[in-house]
Amino acid sequence: PAVFTGRGSSEILSLSPELSHLLRSLGHRKGVTLFMTMLAAFDVLLSLYSGQTDFLVGTDIANRDHSTTESLIGFFVNQLVLRVDLAGDPTFNELLERVKEVTLNGYAHQEAPFEKVVDMLNPQRNLSQAPLFQVKLVVQYASTGEQELPELAIGGVEAEGSVAKLDLTLMIYDRSEEHTSELQSRS
Repeated sequence: PAVFTGRGSSEILSLSPELSHLLRSLGHRKGVTLFMTMLAAFDVLLSLYSGQTDFLVGTDIANRDHSTTESLIGFFVNQLVLRVDLAGDPTFNELLERVKEVTLNGYAHQEAPFEKVVDMLNPQRNLSQAPLFQVKLVVQYASTGEQELPELAIGGVEAEGSVAKLDLTLMIYDRSEEHTSELQSRS
């Protein structure tokens, strides 16, 4: 939209345990993570629907690579921008290799603060869009179930309303036997 409203909608989808197992097996055979497999599949879908072959996809990175930050409480998440090029009509295996290379290069530079990257690149800005990417993929490996501590129960809370910060966000929740995904889109 010409003016960003923040309105959006979301759709929840659960992948069967069989499909989840096949995704894990594929990644294991090809030496890639679930995130890399899902990024490759997401890029294929983006290409099919948009007709484009070159994408900037954002993702969150935990940014806790140093032993000094592992035990700290707080928000250390940084944004990474991963550029995947599907030019030349690669096979899915070739695309997985491209995605693996791009992702590992991104991880190698994960400490560069996203705000600094935006400042250095100084892209033409539109206040209705996030800088550098409008599509995001996040794979959440942490448990989303209830946690119990002495005299304290911790659990997730469903958020009311539909807000979308980007044009399209795919969140995948990796559970032991199945994957649940949430696709958010801006309207």
